[in-house]
Amino acid sequence: MKNITILGAGLVGSLLATLLARRGNRVQVIEKRPDLRVKSWHDGRSINLAMSERGWQAMRLVGVEEAVKQFAIPMHGRMIHDPHGKLAFQPYGDEGQCIYSVSRSLLNQTLITEAARHGVQFLFEHKCTAIDLQTNVLEIEAPIQPPPKGEERPHPSPPQGEGEKSPLLRRGLGEAGGPDLLFGSDGAFSSVRLAMMKRPRFDYSQDYIDHGYKELTIPATPGGDWAIEPNALHIWPRGHFMLIALPNPDKTFTCTLFFPWSGSPSFDEIQTPAQLTDFFAKTFPDILPLMPNLADEYFRNPTSALLTVRCYPWTYQDKAALIGDAAHAIVPFFGQGMNCGFEDCTVLDGIIGQHPEGDWQAILRAYEQARKPNADAIAELALQNFVEMRDKVADPKFLLRKKIDAHLFHQHPDRWVPLYTLISFTATPYAEALAIGKRQDAILDTIMALPDIENCWETMDYEPYISGQRSEVRGQNV
Repeated sequence: MKNITILGAGLVGSLLATLLARRGNRVQVIEKRPDLRVKSWHDGRSINLAMSERGWQAMRLVGVEEAVKQFAIPMHGRMIHDPHGKLAFQPYGDEGQCIYSVSRSLLNQTLITEAARHGVQFLFEHKCTAIDLQTNVLEIEAPIQPPPKGEERPHPSPPQGEGEKSPLLRRGLGEAGGPDLLFGSDGAFSSVRLAMMKRPRFDYSQDYIDHGYKELTIPATPGGDWAIEPNALHIWPRGHFMLIALPNPDKTFTCTLFFPWSGSPSFDEIQTPAQLTDFFAKTFPDILPLMPNLADEYFRNPTSALLTVRCYPWTYQDKAALIGDAAHAIVPFFGQGMNCGFEDCTVLDGIIGQHPEGDWQAILRAYEQARKPNADAIAELALQNFVEMRDKVADPKFLLRKKIDAHLFHQHPDRWVPLYTLISFTATPYAEALAIGKRQDAILDTIMALPDIENCWETMDYEPYISGQRSEVRGQNV
């Protein structure tokens, strides 16, 4: 049995805690925020997320699939809104294939509850301020506990100009030192990764894109119904920016405006309610009447940045490891951030199962070698998909290309699988999917350059173009 501490009780940390506890380890999770089951977290992150096959595999592994499906809303494709309000539906895959909109908060509560059921200890409102990787001892700011009712607890007054400070603890599961193993699942600005960065030969980069995002809301209709089609991911593509909307169980939609920080138009440019209303009336005319609280939300809600984090190694000896966004934060445009983090956990769990002797140095080495290439691949794909979503989905040539892509899949499923299908509906490793996608893109480039392709694509013989292609799909059948 290992004494294991996980820093971060978000989605990935809570899932990982259950998997490690089920294997007989003593697991403690430290989280700076309150218990989500008691007090909601408002930290600027997306309210809802897209769950695809990799995520569902993780839910099945820990036995919460049915519980999560109670609040998951199927989205069968993209609903494209053009500048004049005209709609075009683009299915994600074959009939029955869909991704799901899930509430981040409800999903996280479900995973925390499941971990606690397996004996995981959660320490909420404990902030890590320093880490010693040699001993895994954590310096923690613990919450100040109020005195018992009816008693007063004297304490020295803080120096003038300073507020009351929380006591510092040096904490680990072991009495003589820190835990045997420390996992950093504490997000894109990970404290565990910061400690690793102080070690020699640690590579790290973070890259921000020129767009930020702000969340807005389409409320339910006065009659309590959906204002727009619920079983689709709605996109308002406008070239260099876009708005998307995902459905929520209460029949509202969470909208996300992905918008440049500066220039025209941009977050910097829109400074007044009148400017905002004028911009939406010209750019998103069909949605403006559905957003009665637009100005209030726009100027109240935070504007958040979008970045990609790459680093290596993800592990330190047999003592510490990074997982989820702490190892590989990505932009959200393929809907795979959560799914990739969950897959980190399921892959790690499988590797642990291959080492019954508990050689953690070998386990962690195999884990980072298995996941690093795939994290890099999905990071690249997520950046590419931003261009597709904001610009190409409204391009007739792109739509024809997608039709040919789907046609080849239906005609030759053993030799051709669309990239989106590989990513969202199978467990094909991201790096393999990226390589397959690049090969198929080159073939599609050749096909799209053929004379009169617009009129002959349904009847032409594609065999000379796809000869030699072989499906490399792993996981669920497509």
